[in-house]
Formats: sequence, structure tokens, C-alpha cells
Amino acid sequence: MDDSRSTYSVLVVSAAAKFHTSLRELLPEDRYAPLCAASSVAEARRVLLERSFDIVIISAPLPDEFGTKLALHIIDKSSAGVLLLVKAEHYPDLSARLSPQGILLLQKPTSPPLLLQSLQLLCGTRERLRRMEQKTATIEEKMAEIRLVNRAKWQLIDQRRCRADGTPSPTIITTSKLVV
Repeated sequence: MDDSRSTYSVLVVSAAAKFHTSLRELLPEDRYAPLCAASSVAEARRVLLERSFDIVIISAPLPDEFGTKLALHIIDKSSAGVLLLVKAEHYPDLSARLSPQGILLLQKPTSPPLLLQSLQLLCGTRERLRRMEQKTATIEEKMAEIRLVNRAKWQLIDQRRCRADGTPSPTIITTSKLVV
């Protein structure tokens, strides 16, 4: 796969500062940069308003919310990949509810290799989504160009009183005589 963009911006949302530190040490800087941190849902929402991220990692629970609403909000409002880390007892229920929405879940505790594999999956998904966004933008540009050409055609038709194929329309003489 041709990976034209080799670095991914990451937001880590966790109440534990140790988790932030562990991820900074685990994730290669040449692949995941910048790596930003938030310790609550409120702080994460503020950071997300300031900038977009390719990947958001949420370690639940958080002090002001469990983290599922934040994950759903991110999936709904952005094109970021979301990895939600939850305790094993919550995994079956949350996985059944959130996986169909496009949220990747892992049980805590997890191993570094499994975490890195999950991030690679998110990166691949992010690249695929980026290509689809580019295609959509190209199609929208073409549609805008077609609309512009059509408006120009209709203006010419209106100004020259021409048919749509460019041939002049027959002159229609209308006289209005009032018959009394």
C-alpha cells in the first residue's frame, strides 16, 4: 500500500497521566505525531474544537463521563479513528453497541503489541477514508463546474433567445389587440 501520509495526529484521553506517558514511550514519533493529551471529556472536547486528529485513544472510565458518549461524538462529527479501551467486564456489552458504529474496542489491560496492531488498523482505515473524502471532493468540484456551465448556457439561451442546442428560435410575434 502506498502510504503517502506516514504520520498521524493522536489525541489520548485518559484520567491517568501514567497512560499518557506509557503511550508516548510506546508510539514511534515518526509515525504518531503530534501526540496530545486530555484528562477528561470536557478537556478533550475543547481540544477537538481547536484542531482535528487522525486517531483518538480513549481509556475509560474518565472522571466526568465513562467515555462512550465522547467516542460516539467523535465518530459522528469527524473522520478520526477511535480506539476505546475498557475493562474486561464492560467489553462484551460495549463491543456489541459500539463496534457497529465504527469504534474499535480493546480490553484493559492490553499488551503493547496488540495496541500497536489496533493503531495500525485505525491508520489503514483512516487512509481509506481519506481517499474516499478526496474522491467525494473531486465529484463535488465536477458537479459545481457542471452547474456553472449549465447556468452559462441558460444565460446565453436567454440573451440570444436560442434553443438549448444553440440554434436560433423562430421569432414569435405577439400582438395583443383588445377586441371590444
